[in-house]
Amino acid sequence: MKRRSIKDTRHEGALFRRRALVGFALIVVSLGLLMARFAYLQVVRHDEFVTRAQNNRVKPRAIPPARGLIYDRNGVLLADNVPAFRLEVVPEQVKDMPALLAQLGRVVPLDHDDLDAFAKQLKQNRRFESVPLKMHLTEDEIDRFAVNRWRFPGVDVVPYLTRRYPLGEAFAHVVGYVGRIDADDVDRLDPVRYKGTSHVGRSGVERSYEDMLHGQPGYELVEVNADGRTQRVLETHAPTPGSNLYLSIDSRLQRAAEAAFEGRPGAAVAIDPRNGQVLAMVSVPTFDPNLFVNGISQVDYDALTHNPDKPLYNRALRGVYPPGSTVKPLVGLAGLETGFRKPQDTVFSTGVFYIPGQSRGYRDDVRGGSGRVNLMQAIEQSVNTYFYKLALDMGIDRLSSYLAKFSFGRPTGVDLIGEASGVLPSRAWKAAHSREPWYPGETVIAGIGQGYWAVTPLQLAHAIATFAGHGIPYEPRVVMATQQGMDAPRKPLPNPPSGPSLIANPADWDAVNQGMQMVIYGAKGTGRTLAAGFPYLMAGKSGTAERFSRTTNAYDTNRNTAYLASRHRAWFVAYAPADNPQIAVAVLLESGAWGASASGPIVRKILDVWLAEQGGVLAGATRLPAPTTAAARTPLPATTPTDDEEIPVAPLPEGGTP
Repeated sequence: MKRRSIKDTRHEGALFRRRALVGFALIVVSLGLLMARFAYLQVVRHDEFVTRAQNNRVKPRAIPPARGLIYDRNGVLLADNVPAFRLEVVPEQVKDMPALLAQLGRVVPLDHDDLDAFAKQLKQNRRFESVPLKMHLTEDEIDRFAVNRWRFPGVDVVPYLTRRYPLGEAFAHVVGYVGRIDADDVDRLDPVRYKGTSHVGRSGVERSYEDMLHGQPGYELVEVNADGRTQRVLETHAPTPGSNLYLSIDSRLQRAAEAAFEGRPGAAVAIDPRNGQVLAMVSVPTFDPNLFVNGISQVDYDALTHNPDKPLYNRALRGVYPPGSTVKPLVGLAGLETGFRKPQDTVFSTGVFYIPGQSRGYRDDVRGGSGRVNLMQAIEQSVNTYFYKLALDMGIDRLSSYLAKFSFGRPTGVDLIGEASGVLPSRAWKAAHSREPWYPGETVIAGIGQGYWAVTPLQLAHAIATFAGHGIPYEPRVVMATQQGMDAPRKPLPNPPSGPSLIANPADWDAVNQGMQMVIYGAKGTGRTLAAGFPYLMAGKSGTAERFSRTTNAYDTNRNTAYLASRHRAWFVAYAPADNPQIAVAVLLESGAWGASASGPIVRKILDVWLAEQGGVLAGATRLPAPTTAAARTPLPATTPTDDEEIPVAPLPEGGTP
């Protein structure tokens, strides 16, 4: 039998006290650590955790600035902001995005373009930032979503301002349009400045003046519930709206110019030679810019891009064409200014011009030639032989050097992005594009605006405006003033001359000006049918640029009128009043038989509307007496060469035809 041990009460009590003391000490230490942690969190990191807690309840929300408005020179609204609603999604609050989009599509129709744009913006936005899903909701779509809103956490209808172009097609190529910001815009746009912004300028003034039009964003602090829905606005910092822009373009002149084309592809540019302001800039055909604002449908886009007339192509700014005879006045001016000709010098035109030592002939427009002509008569009748000989005598180096001063072969500096440079024939240009040397025949045809020549309608209008302004060059300007706020005054944008006059001798200007007036009023003027009814002197020049055939390596020689109407570029340039120029116009028809008969009437309609806009009375200009018919007006005496010096040309073999 085992002996029972005697219980040591004292030892057990001491052991219990030690264990109790250790346990108490552990509790005290734990409480101390807990209090220290509490003190660290509540005192040391108080500000941080207060901010975190506040951020869970208060969210900052960007307020995009209202985009600046665009007006014409008379205050006609060209680009407006109108209220609309869009559907936005906060990705952070959506567990299954594909399922949500599928269910949401049964309530609010979502097409492929909406989903594609949404997918692109998901990649560039943070998950807690809302992303536009569908723009410009209809009232029916808003109502249907409101009924089903509880089913779609993280989705909401948000008001915004969308762009609208009241005059639509008339200003599509000038004003341009805005489009939704996509992934391609992320690298070039300031993420802070464009926070909350959904659109950016894509073309025209909208793109070129994006910095002025956009403004600065604001923000507001909103209190949200556990679902992330806004409960109230706690604080608001208003955005700074973009500046309003006033264009130099006259909307009535713009619409009249577009209508005058009657749908035929071409372009027209009108410039004030006194300051470089663009009064009209038209490219036909055109398109409706409102289609692009909230994302153009694939069907509409395909219709525009597959149209053979290319309505998206800005012919006035980017289209390049041979100028034909419209540059003859400037070629003649080059001869006078460089001393190779005097106004009275004459050339005998027999119908064909030959380079000495060569058998190839270069035709005049008139069969049998125009006889002996001086500079003014050569411009009046568009006598090729005069300008063939002048170009050959000057040489391509002097000719191109002088004409380069009028911005041929380079951008004019207009305040629009995307201007084409064109081509001014020169040895340097050909050396950069060909291994062939420069040939004398290329100099000859350069004298009549053919060969390698390529100009935009804007370039030609700028050159004629520079001449009309007595050679004082101004860079063309589309925007003439800005305005910061509706109540603020307009602030004109300065546009001083870009240099001194390009014409050293005023008598040279007078001679060329006289020749261009004779185009309108001379008995043999190519544009003599355009003067009837216009109460002020006009000066102009026609041009019919032949198209070069790549298959035959020659210019078209078919003289059939119907054929010519489809093969030639028809130009007409003019300025008025000829004794005090205030407007210069260049018109191009991509397909026309003759410049004067095809493009001339368009120029006349533009001048008629412009004169009506001026009230019919022009200060500093001579008003012609009634009756205002071409036959009744002979403001310039016909100059007939008598004993003036004749510049000899190579003799012609018999049988030459133009």
